[in-house]
Amino acid sequence: MTTLAVDDSLLSEAVQLGHHKSTQEAVVKALEHYIQDLKKQEILGLFGTVEFDPDYDYKQQRNRQ
Repeated sequence: MTTLAVDDSLLSEAVQLGHHKSTQEAVVKALEHYIQDLKKQEILGLFGTVEFDPDYDYKQQRNRQ
C-alpha cells in the first residue's frame, strides 16, 4: 500500500469523468494510460532509425515456408 498526496479535485474529476467506482480505480487507470503513452513515445522514437528496403517482397518471403 502506498500513500500519495494528490489534489482531491483532480481525483474527483477523474473518478467522475471516467465513471470509476473508486479513486484507486481512477489512479490505476491513469497509470496504465501513462505507461501506454510512454511506450508509444518510445516506439515513435524509433522511426527513422530502422533501415527500410523498398525492394523487400513480404509475399515472396511468406511463400518460402
